[in-house]
Amino acid sequence: MDPKATLETLLQHMGFTATVAAREVEDQILLDIDTEDPGRLIGRSGQTLGDLQFMVNRLVFKGDTKVPHIVLDVGGYRQQAREQLVKRAKEAAEKVRRWGDVTEMEPMNAFDRRVVHQTLKEDPDVETHSVEVEGSDKKVILIRPKRA
Repeated sequence: MDPKATLETLLQHMGFTATVAAREVEDQILLDIDTEDPGRLIGRSGQTLGDLQFMVNRLVFKGDTKVPHIVLDVGGYRQQAREQLVKRAKEAAEKVRRWGDVTEMEPMNAFDRRVVHQTLKEDPDVETHSVEVEGSDKKVILIRPKRA
């Protein structure tokens, strides 16, 4: 199943007039959506975009492990959000380095947690751990001094 065509069909059924550009980024397929109503498609804190991304991945994947992960973006929203998340992760790591205390980042979804873990995995001074938030499907990340 073609990811771009699948997304275009979903967007049409949802009432969006949009164009979709596809490109490969690392081991993923990035589908960049251009629409006149990006806010409605992104949703609060990217929730709608995340849900749509989940649906497209489920429709395209269908058990084929060779299909790359599909990432959706609207007008660079994901890239900007990722840059901000990387910045916050590095600032939190700096606090841990400076004060030696455990720092807790806000609850976030699996995609965002992966970004934080990847950002800090090579840092020689800190380690990251995801911890469940009771009553939520999100987890927080604890950043603490690396144990010798």
